[in-house]
Amino acid sequence: MCENVKRIKETIAEHALKVGRDPQEILIVAATKTFGVDAIKEAISCGITAIGENRVQELMEKYPHLKGQVDFHFIGHLQTNKVKYIIDKVKLVHSLDREKLAEEIDKRAKQKGIIMDCLIEVNIGGEDTKFGISPEEMHNLVKKLEKYDNIKIKGLMTIAPYLPPEEVRPYFKRMRELFEDLKRINQRNVEAQYLSMGMSNDYWVAVEEGANIVRIGTAIFGERR
Repeated sequence: MCENVKRIKETIAEHALKVGRDPQEILIVAATKTFGVDAIKEAISCGITAIGENRVQELMEKYPHLKGQVDFHFIGHLQTNKVKYIIDKVKLVHSLDREKLAEEIDKRAKQKGIIMDCLIEVNIGGEDTKFGISPEEMHNLVKKLEKYDNIKIKGLMTIAPYLPPEEVRPYFKRMRELFEDLKRINQRNVEAQYLSMGMSNDYWVAVEEGANIVRIGTAIFGERR
């Protein structure tokens, strides 16, 4: 596994430098859906500092064994009734896609006395099978979220269409443009810092197009069982 992590870091460095970026700015979030605590601990020993969970149940099971060893990110679709379980366990929610969810995150964060960092999920390919807002809705949703004191909008996330790497580039380009738009929004709870895009099959293209968080599962752990 350490060979895999090393190879991914080398690939990120190569493609970041190609476009004049600092490879150190790019965070690898290991996507750990279906992978157990032992595999995750091995990844941590190989230099992984953040993991991304898709399911609240899995996060809850793994958290006690990994607390303090790694940052937890929530990268899957988040139901409002599950927010209370993870609010004080995750560093970043990648999948804020509706005001009702924001309202619940804000409420639960307030109860815990924390500010929850969130990314707005954009369905950049307009796919029926994926969650997220349309690119056109981004400004509108951000504006609606201004009233929530315990949420900080830290950037954008997308799951791009599953296509050959070069064919996915236009989607990443469009996300970068949206991210630049977000940076220009002058709103007290907007601090556009992260663009989370790119997975095992296309992360190097995402890096070339401006991603500073990549979510990688199979390229680290091998095929999911």
